[in-house]
Amino acid sequence: MRAGCARKQLTRRGGWNKMAASVKEISETKEVIAMAGPGRAFGPRGFLTEEEKQNLPKVSAALIKRILGYLKPYWPQFLLVFVTILLSAAVGLLPSIITGKIVDEALVGRNMTLLVKLLILAFVTLTGSQVISVLESYINAWISQRIIFDMKNQMYDHLQRMPHAFFTSEKQGDIITRMNTDISGVSSVISGTLASIVSNIATVVTTLVALLTMSWKLAIVGIVVIPLLILPTKSVGKKRYQILTDAQAKQDEMNQLINETLSVSGSLLVKLFTREEREYERFVAVNNEVTQLSLREQNSGRWFRVMMGMFTQLGPLLIYFAGGWFIITNADPTLTVGTVTATVSLINRLYRPVESLLNIHVDFTRSLALFTRIFDYFDMPNPIRSPANGQKPDVTDADIVYEHVAFSYDPAKPLLTDIDFTVPGGKMYAIVGPSGSGKSTVVNLIPRLYDVVDGRVTVAGVDVRDFDLEYLRQQIGVVTQDSYLFNGTILENLLYAKEDATAEEIEAACYIARLSEFIAAQPDGLNTMVGNRGLKLSGGEKQRLSIARVILKDPKILILDEATSALDSITENAIQEALEALMEGRTSIVIAHRLSTILKADRILVVKDGVIAESGTHEELLEKDGVYRELYETQFRQILDMEKNG
Repeated sequence: MRAGCARKQLTRRGGWNKMAASVKEISETKEVIAMAGPGRAFGPRGFLTEEEKQNLPKVSAALIKRILGYLKPYWPQFLLVFVTILLSAAVGLLPSIITGKIVDEALVGRNMTLLVKLLILAFVTLTGSQVISVLESYINAWISQRIIFDMKNQMYDHLQRMPHAFFTSEKQGDIITRMNTDISGVSSVISGTLASIVSNIATVVTTLVALLTMSWKLAIVGIVVIPLLILPTKSVGKKRYQILTDAQAKQDEMNQLINETLSVSGSLLVKLFTREEREYERFVAVNNEVTQLSLREQNSGRWFRVMMGMFTQLGPLLIYFAGGWFIITNADPTLTVGTVTATVSLINRLYRPVESLLNIHVDFTRSLALFTRIFDYFDMPNPIRSPANGQKPDVTDADIVYEHVAFSYDPAKPLLTDIDFTVPGGKMYAIVGPSGSGKSTVVNLIPRLYDVVDGRVTVAGVDVRDFDLEYLRQQIGVVTQDSYLFNGTILENLLYAKEDATAEEIEAACYIARLSEFIAAQPDGLNTMVGNRGLKLSGGEKQRLSIARVILKDPKILILDEATSALDSITENAIQEALEALMEGRTSIVIAHRLSTILKADRILVVKDGVIAESGTHEELLEKDGVYRELYETQFRQILDMEKNG
């Protein structure tokens, strides 16, 4: 009975999807798809999605000027593009005009020599038009790619310098979308929207001038057909838009299923719960719905193309009828068969550009929206910057002082309210406290991953906010509980700390971190691939590599944030000696959950309720019978007993 209720609750809440989606890796992948997937940011051409309508960009002179700022360095190339577009539009008229000459002068006049000359001229103009189009396309592509190159460089540099808080609060998928999808979309704006607008205007203007010059009567007959092309396009377009919206929703569902069940964590979960058959059935069902919607969309488009083809042919037929009537009845003695033929050829050249220009407001709106999304990231403030003429004091054996420090991630929920203590130079202090008390936040204030809200943190008597930021972080070595490794070799991950490290320095760092034996046992040695985020290594191996990397950096200040938590007792005991040697002569702060680590501290600081609740040695704190003793009884003692029994 309870199982049935639980099953209903899971189904009602999204069941498996939401359970699997809780895995961080899957969530991040889904966000990339949700943000970058087709049809989510932009709808079909000619229509704005509901999301686009609700988030229409505010057009302003400042926004336009900012966009033009990216185009300004390439104005000579843009000028050349516009010249080629105008030239292409003008040259594109010649084949149709020459066709009229062929009919009136060569065929009717039975002049073979003139026929050959006109055919050669028509071929030359067609070839010239194509060459000009290729040149215009190349210059357009070159400009758009250079602008993308500039914007991606600017965005990457901007994001690299954003504070750590930005990456903990912003969605990873959104960051990737801004860097890739949004900026790459600028290419279609430059080479597509902008060039298309100019090209279509040039084509329409030159074609109308030619049509009205040859025969204004036939020109009007051809233009009357244009509304018949526009109205069906809007009607059928709305229907296709709805089908595409439904298809995209199902496509998103299928993408989610694929990424949840075929990712590393998701596939493991499927196997452990033997859900292969059920997931296959779910995939088949969703895939079938996607297929059916795709067929509906293609079928509606097929009939639409048939109808459009009929209307497209209606214009020339009307021109032939009107032209024939004018000629046969002699209503227009100046009209010739060649003029009718040239008019038919030109009118077909007019329809598509007119349709595109009628949707210009949609293209313009989407282009502005794309730039607005990019500028939103560029305009995000970065409060943690290196000051002008930042100080670079010697921090060897320097005191670290917290002076009544307050900090909060959310102003409504203060985390640290009055942190006040001093770590003497060359000493090792341990910080302990209940989970969520802000231990990691305390140490993160030293390298300015965050800045204090009130009070200050000083090193060697200098406020860390007055340090040259790069210099400050070069003096600090941090080993965290979650060791991050790049998808490369062991050597590449080590050299990230010191690019010019010698073989002797690398060997010494690996020896101190007790990593030498592991490396020697690998067929590729230092060139062993560690996998994505170090997936090919065990937790202990990753942590030792992380520690070796910090040893290679040789920092003056050392921060260990539960650095040995991923190690077994034997490995930890071996590496603890290495860490003690590393901390010798360095100012060190250790966040630890193992009593063996805490006991070696010169002093223990207990963080609770935003303050240093207690401070002293292990024996002194036990005698106080306060927060530390409670932690000792509930956590440290149990772990110590486990280590002894293990």
